Amino acid sequence: MGAFTRALRALVLLAGFYLVGLVLLALLGLGDWALVTSGHHGIGVIRLQILSVVLAVPLVRGLALVRTPRGEGPHGVELTPEAQPRLWELVRALAEAAGTRAPARILLTADVNAAVSERTRLLGLVPGPRELYLGLPLLQGLTEAQLRGVLAHELGHYAHADTRLSGITARVRGQVARTVAHLRGEAGEGKTEKRNVLHRLLAKLYTGYGTFVLRVTLQDARRQEYAADRLAARLAGRTATASALRELPALETSFAFYLDAYALAGSDQGLLPPRGEVFGGYGRLLDARQLELVGLRAELPHESSSPYDSHPPLAARVRRIEELPDDGRTDEGGAAAFALLEAPLETLAALEDAVLKAPPSGTWARAADWPDLLTRSMDARLGDQDAPLPRALVREKGTAGLPTLLSVIEAGELWELARHLPASAETRAAKGRARQTMLRPLLRVQLHRMVLADFSVRGRLRWEFSWEGPHAAVLTGERGAPLEEGAESRDEGGPALEHAIEAALADRPDTGPLRALCALGGGPHTPKDGLV
Repeated sequence: MGAFTRALRALVLLAGFYLVGLVLLALLGLGDWALVTSGHHGIGVIRLQILSVVLAVPLVRGLALVRTPRGEGPHGVELTPEAQPRLWELVRALAEAAGTRAPARILLTADVNAAVSERTRLLGLVPGPRELYLGLPLLQGLTEAQLRGVLAHELGHYAHADTRLSGITARVRGQVARTVAHLRGEAGEGKTEKRNVLHRLLAKLYTGYGTFVLRVTLQDARRQEYAADRLAARLAGRTATASALRELPALETSFAFYLDAYALAGSDQGLLPPRGEVFGGYGRLLDARQLELVGLRAELPHESSSPYDSHPPLAARVRRIEELPDDGRTDEGGAAAFALLEAPLETLAALEDAVLKAPPSGTWARAADWPDLLTRSMDARLGDQDAPLPRALVREKGTAGLPTLLSVIEAGELWELARHLPASAETRAAKGRARQTMLRPLLRVQLHRMVLADFSVRGRLRWEFSWEGPHAAVLTGERGAPLEEGAESRDEGGPALEHAIEAALADRPDTGPLRALCALGGGPHTPKDGLV
């Protein structure tokens, strides 16, 4: 199907949206006219007329939204030609090779993604300024050759007029979505207005039409992705393009892990890494964990994330590219794509300023370095009294310290205490040993946390930062010496602590090993009931 035919079909779908609304309004109008001319009067007739007006209002509002609101788009930092000449030279050269206009702006974002947009007019029939969105994690995780494949794919959407003609289809989707929102009573900003059964039925009608639109246009969207992949393989090479796609799941998984375990580990306390390191540290993680990424590259998703996903399954895209004839381009552009950026430290800092929202306190604090961030964030987490097990102890015993918990275990009251812990309906319904088996993993985690908190408040816990693997929680005794030399169980406190916790939670609990371990970590200011 050609571009003109796709555009014409999209216009028909858009007209169908308005036709549905006009038919519904006509039916409401005919109903009112029939009531007026029937000669019937009374409160019942008035209520029916009021109901028809109430139903008509969201329909009219939906039809009146002729102009699609301009979205803000992704937050990021504009990379100007003057500031980033090498990146712009690459983009312009690829655009020329693709036979299309280069974008007017390049925006660096914090997403594991690249995308293009075009501000068209007249439902996308008149071209307009173009923008390219480029995720920093792609620059950090891809080679220059792989980045060329990603950029060539996005420019392929320009070359095939996808960004212009898709505007009409996007208008249909947007109109249906906004009308459904009105009918459902979604007032925006998380507010919801009450709607009656008829409103919800009308919303289902428009949702059905929207589903029909998606099904009709889905295959076109997937063909566009395959076509852009073929152009990318021609411009950047088959191997580089396929390997770039293979990198995406690995980068998505590792970047999400990095933000949670490293960059934003102290965000609850309003604490960030040193300036420029919020996103800069991701490159360090990638360098340190290359072996872990190998498996992620090999395992590609064979299904789309949604049946209405506009992109084909990643595995199918990679297979089609790798089935193309060998072009011999296997050893070019091996340098890191990140090297294309001029003044990278300033760019990283600027991206932080653009995408990070202010914490509740109003301003971010900065750690001195990564180990300092780890220590301060973990100490704050351990000092949080709102964990499930401490809450249960306060409720039952009035205090939440580790000595209190050990006394509860020794008195045989642990499983009675555990009824206050959050649990699934299945766990709450279970009895006896089955219930204990279901609750034991949660108790193990909570007890481990309380032991670390007890050592932390006494100054007997040291955190060792690592890019290569989990951070290590090291329990210390006199003069800061580790209680277990050479312990390999990182972030668990060592095998002795694991054994002590297992003994305390056994069917026949034994708190002796745990009390002995805590005694080894005693200090001159050991509190009677350690904080949690």
